[in-house]
Amino acid sequence: MDLQLTGRTALVTGASMGIGRAIAKGLAAEGVKVAIAARRRNLLDELANEITAAAGARPVIIEIDVMPDGAPKRLAAAAQEALGRIDILVNSAGGSQPPIGVDAADDAWDHAMTLNFVRVRQLTHAVLPRMMAEHWGRIINITGKSEPERLIAATPAKAAVHAWSKGLSREIGKHGITVNCIPPGRIMSEQIRRKYTEEFRAEQSDKEIPVGRYGEPEELAALAVFLCSPIARYITGAVMPVDGGLKRYAF
Repeated sequence: MDLQLTGRTALVTGASMGIGRAIAKGLAAEGVKVAIAARRRNLLDELANEITAAAGARPVIIEIDVMPDGAPKRLAAAAQEALGRIDILVNSAGGSQPPIGVDAADDAWDHAMTLNFVRVRQLTHAVLPRMMAEHWGRIINITGKSEPERLIAATPAKAAVHAWSKGLSREIGKHGITVNCIPPGRIMSEQIRRKYTEEFRAEQSDKEIPVGRYGEPEELAALAVFLCSPIARYITGAVMPVDGGLKRYAF
Protein backbone atom coordinates (compact mmCIF):
# COMPACT_ATOMS: atom_id res chain seq x y z
CA MET A 1 0.00 0.00 0.00
CA ASP A 2 1.30 3.44 -0.93
CA LEU A 3 0.78 5.58 2.18
CA GLN A 4 1.21 8.79 0.13
CA LEU A 5 3.63 10.29 2.65
CA THR A 6 6.55 11.13 0.36
CA GLY A 7 7.48 14.78 0.76
CA ARG A 8 5.73 15.26 4.10
CA THR A 9 7.54 16.52 7.19
CA ALA A 10 7.35 15.32 10.79
CA LEU A 11 8.55 16.24 14.27
CA VAL A 12 8.99 13.22 16.54
CA THR A 13 9.69 13.75 20.23
CA GLY A 14 11.14 11.09 22.50
CA ALA A 15 12.94 9.81 19.41
CA SER A 16 16.13 8.57 21.04
CA MET A 17 14.84 5.15 22.06
CA GLY A 18 11.99 2.66 21.78
CA ILE A 19 8.68 3.72 20.31
CA GLY A 20 9.67 7.22 19.22
CA ARG A 21 12.76 5.88 17.50
CA ALA A 22 10.76 3.22 15.64
CA ILE A 23 8.16 5.75 14.49
CA ALA A 24 10.85 8.13 13.22
CA LYS A 25 12.43 5.29 11.22
CA GLY A 26 9.04 4.18 9.92
CA LEU A 27 8.14 7.66 8.72
CA ALA A 28 11.53 8.17 7.11
CA ALA A 29 11.14 4.87 5.25
CA GLU A 30 7.93 6.26 3.73
CA GLY A 31 9.72 9.34 2.39
CA VAL A 32 9.01 11.73 5.27
CA LYS A 33 11.62 14.32 6.25
CA VAL A 34 11.82 14.01 10.02
CA ALA A 35 13.06 16.17 12.88
CA ILE A 36 14.02 13.97 15.81
CA ALA A 37 14.02 15.46 19.32
CA ALA A 38 15.21 14.10 22.65
CA ARG A 39 17.71 14.79 25.42
CA ARG A 40 20.47 12.34 24.44
CA ARG A 41 22.39 13.65 21.44
CA ASN A 42 24.49 10.52 20.98
CA LEU A 43 21.38 8.38 20.51
CA LEU A 44 19.88 10.89 18.08
CA ASP A 45 23.10 10.81 16.06
CA GLU A 46 22.92 7.01 15.95
CA LEU A 47 19.30 7.15 14.77
CA ALA A 48 20.14 9.70 12.08
CA ASN A 49 22.90 7.42 10.80
CA GLU A 50 20.52 4.44 10.71
CA ILE A 51 17.95 6.43 8.74
CA THR A 52 20.46 7.66 6.16
CA ALA A 53 21.98 4.18 5.86
CA ALA A 54 18.49 2.96 4.92
CA ALA A 55 18.32 5.58 2.14
CA GLY A 56 16.14 8.02 4.09
CA ALA A 57 16.67 11.78 4.12
CA ARG A 58 19.09 12.93 6.83
CA PRO A 59 16.96 13.86 9.86
CA VAL A 60 17.08 17.20 11.62
CA ILE A 61 18.48 16.64 15.12
CA ILE A 62 17.13 18.72 18.00
CA GLU A 63 18.69 18.04 21.39
CA ILE A 64 16.23 19.32 23.97
CA ASP A 65 14.67 18.64 27.36
CA VAL A 66 10.95 19.43 27.11
CA MET A 67 10.52 20.06 30.83
CA PRO A 68 11.91 23.62 31.23
CA ASP A 69 9.45 26.49 30.81
CA GLY A 70 9.14 27.57 27.19
CA ALA A 71 10.74 24.41 25.80
CA PRO A 72 7.75 23.40 23.64
CA LYS A 73 7.69 26.76 21.83
CA ARG A 74 11.46 26.62 21.28
CA LEU A 75 11.20 23.08 19.94
CA ALA A 76 8.33 23.95 17.59
CA ALA A 77 10.22 26.99 16.28
CA ALA A 78 13.43 25.03 15.70
CA ALA A 79 11.65 22.24 13.85
CA GLN A 80 9.58 24.69 11.82
CA GLU A 81 12.68 26.59 10.73
CA ALA A 82 14.60 23.43 9.81
CA LEU A 83 11.76 21.63 8.02
CA GLY A 84 9.95 24.62 6.51
CA ARG A 85 6.67 23.33 7.93
CA ILE A 86 5.47 20.57 10.27
CA ASP A 87 2.88 18.30 8.69
CA ILE A 88 3.03 15.59 11.35
CA LEU A 89 3.63 15.79 15.09
CA VAL A 90 4.34 12.63 17.08
CA ASN A 91 4.28 13.24 20.83
CA SER A 92 6.29 10.31 22.13
CA ALA A 93 8.20 12.02 24.96
CA GLY A 94 6.92 11.02 28.37
CA GLY A 95 7.27 8.38 30.99
CA SER A 96 5.65 6.43 33.75
CA GLN A 97 6.49 6.66 37.43
CA PRO A 98 6.29 4.07 40.18
CA PRO A 99 3.17 3.96 42.38
CA ILE A 100 2.95 6.73 44.95
CA GLY A 101 1.10 7.13 48.23
CA VAL A 102 -1.85 9.32 49.03
CA ASP A 103 0.51 11.53 51.01
CA ALA A 104 2.91 12.11 48.09
CA ALA A 105 4.22 15.64 47.70
CA ASP A 106 2.75 17.91 45.05
CA ASP A 107 6.08 17.86 43.19
CA ALA A 108 5.54 14.24 42.15
CA TRP A 109 2.09 15.01 40.76
CA ASP A 110 3.24 18.24 39.10
CA HIS A 111 6.16 16.54 37.34
CA ALA A 112 4.01 13.70 35.99
CA MET A 113 1.27 16.03 34.79
CA THR A 114 3.71 18.47 33.19
CA LEU A 115 5.70 15.81 31.34
CA ASN A 116 2.80 13.65 30.21
CA PHE A 117 0.08 16.21 29.52
CA VAL A 118 1.03 19.88 29.78
CA ARG A 119 4.08 19.72 27.51
CA VAL A 120 2.19 17.56 24.99
CA ARG A 121 -0.61 20.14 24.88
CA GLN A 122 1.77 23.08 24.65
CA LEU A 123 3.84 21.62 21.81
CA THR A 124 0.74 20.62 19.88
CA HIS A 125 -0.82 24.05 20.24
CA ALA A 126 2.46 25.61 19.10
CA VAL A 127 2.40 23.74 15.76
CA LEU A 128 -1.34 23.94 15.11
CA PRO A 129 -1.54 27.45 13.55
CA ARG A 130 0.65 26.46 10.59
CA MET A 131 -1.18 23.14 10.16
CA MET A 132 -4.48 25.02 10.11
CA ALA A 133 -3.13 27.46 7.55
CA GLU A 134 -2.01 24.52 5.39
CA HIS A 135 -5.37 22.70 5.88
CA TRP A 136 -3.55 19.45 6.65
CA GLY A 137 -1.98 17.87 9.67
CA ARG A 138 -1.56 14.71 11.72
CA ILE A 139 -1.06 14.54 15.49
CA ILE A 140 -0.21 11.24 17.16
CA ASN A 141 0.01 11.03 20.95
CA ILE A 142 1.74 8.02 22.50
CA THR A 143 -0.07 7.70 25.82
CA GLY A 144 -0.88 4.89 28.24
CA LYS A 145 -3.76 3.05 29.82
CA SER A 146 -6.49 4.98 31.62
CA GLU A 147 -7.41 2.13 33.97
CA PRO A 148 -5.08 2.46 36.99
CA GLU A 149 -4.24 -0.63 39.00
CA ARG A 150 -2.73 1.53 41.73
CA LEU A 151 -2.16 5.21 42.44
CA ILE A 152 0.29 6.25 39.72
CA ALA A 153 0.73 9.94 38.95
CA ALA A 154 1.24 9.43 35.21
CA THR A 155 -2.10 7.66 34.73
CA PRO A 156 -4.40 10.69 35.18
CA ALA A 157 -2.01 12.73 33.05
CA LYS A 158 -2.33 10.29 30.17
CA ALA A 159 -6.09 10.06 30.66
CA ALA A 160 -6.10 13.85 30.34
CA VAL A 161 -4.37 13.52 26.96
CA HIS A 162 -7.13 11.18 25.81
CA ALA A 163 -9.87 13.62 26.84
CA TRP A 164 -8.04 16.65 25.46
CA SER A 165 -7.32 14.88 22.17
CA LYS A 166 -10.99 14.00 21.72
CA GLY A 167 -12.02 17.58 22.32
CA LEU A 168 -9.27 18.91 20.07
CA SER A 169 -10.28 16.56 17.26
CA ARG A 170 -13.70 18.19 17.20
CA GLU A 171 -12.18 21.66 16.89
CA ILE A 172 -9.62 20.99 14.16
CA GLY A 173 -11.21 18.34 11.98
CA LYS A 174 -12.61 21.00 9.67
CA HIS A 175 -9.04 22.10 8.94
CA GLY A 176 -8.01 18.68 7.62
CA ILE A 177 -6.14 17.80 10.81
CA THR A 178 -6.57 14.55 12.72
CA VAL A 179 -5.48 13.75 16.26
CA ASN A 180 -5.27 10.23 17.66
CA CYS A 181 -3.83 8.45 20.69
CA ILE A 182 -1.98 5.14 20.86
CA PRO A 183 -1.65 3.63 24.35
CA PRO A 184 1.15 1.05 24.27
CA GLY A 185 0.79 -2.23 26.06
CA ARG A 186 3.95 -4.11 26.94
CA ILE A 187 6.22 -2.84 24.18
CA MET A 188 9.89 -3.69 24.57
CA SER A 189 11.95 -0.66 25.48
CA GLU A 190 14.76 0.55 27.68
CA GLN A 191 12.18 1.34 30.36
CA ILE A 192 10.50 -2.07 30.15
CA ARG A 193 13.82 -3.89 30.48
CA ARG A 194 14.69 -1.74 33.49
CA LYS A 195 11.37 -2.23 35.26
CA TYR A 196 10.54 -5.89 34.56
CA THR A 197 12.76 -8.94 34.83
CA GLU A 198 12.89 -11.48 32.04
CA GLU A 199 11.15 -13.96 34.34
CA PHE A 200 8.29 -11.54 35.02
CA ARG A 201 7.93 -10.77 31.31
CA ALA A 202 7.71 -14.45 30.45
CA GLU A 203 5.11 -15.12 33.13
CA GLN A 204 2.96 -12.14 32.17
CA SER A 205 3.18 -13.04 28.50
CA ASP A 206 1.95 -16.54 29.26
CA LYS A 207 -0.87 -15.58 31.61
CA GLU A 208 -2.11 -12.15 30.52
CA ILE A 209 -1.20 -11.38 26.91
CA PRO A 210 -3.31 -13.30 24.37
CA VAL A 211 -0.63 -13.25 21.67
CA GLY A 212 1.83 -14.68 24.21
CA ARG A 213 4.63 -12.13 24.14
CA TYR A 214 5.66 -8.51 24.59
CA GLY A 215 5.47 -6.35 21.48
CA GLU A 216 8.22 -4.67 19.53
CA PRO A 217 8.35 -0.90 18.90
CA GLU A 218 8.05 -1.47 15.15
CA GLU A 219 4.66 -3.14 15.67
CA LEU A 220 3.26 0.00 17.27
CA ALA A 221 5.06 2.21 14.76
CA ALA A 222 3.19 0.50 11.92
CA LEU A 223 -0.10 1.88 13.26
CA ALA A 224 1.35 5.31 13.97
CA VAL A 225 2.73 5.66 10.44
CA PHE A 226 -0.60 4.61 8.93
CA LEU A 227 -2.47 7.16 11.06
CA CYS A 228 -0.06 9.83 9.80
CA SER A 229 -0.98 9.11 6.19
CA PRO A 230 -3.60 10.76 3.97
CA ILE A 231 -5.27 7.35 3.75
CA ALA A 232 -6.25 7.61 7.44
CA ARG A 233 -8.04 10.93 6.98
CA TYR A 234 -11.34 9.65 8.44
CA ILE A 235 -9.80 8.39 11.69
CA THR A 236 -9.64 11.05 14.39
CA GLY A 237 -10.38 11.41 18.09
CA ALA A 238 -9.58 7.73 18.57
CA VAL A 239 -7.69 5.88 21.30
CA MET A 240 -6.24 2.74 19.75
CA PRO A 241 -4.23 0.41 22.02
CA VAL A 242 -1.41 -1.71 20.66
CA ASP A 243 -1.06 -4.31 23.39
CA GLY A 244 -1.41 -7.84 22.02
CA GLY A 245 -4.85 -8.08 23.64
CA LEU A 246 -3.62 -7.25 27.18
CA LYS A 247 -6.38 -4.69 27.79
CA ARG A 248 -9.35 -6.43 29.40
CA TYR A 249 -11.97 -3.74 28.88
CA ALA A 250 -14.37 -3.57 25.99
CA PHE A 251 -14.42 0.26 26.01
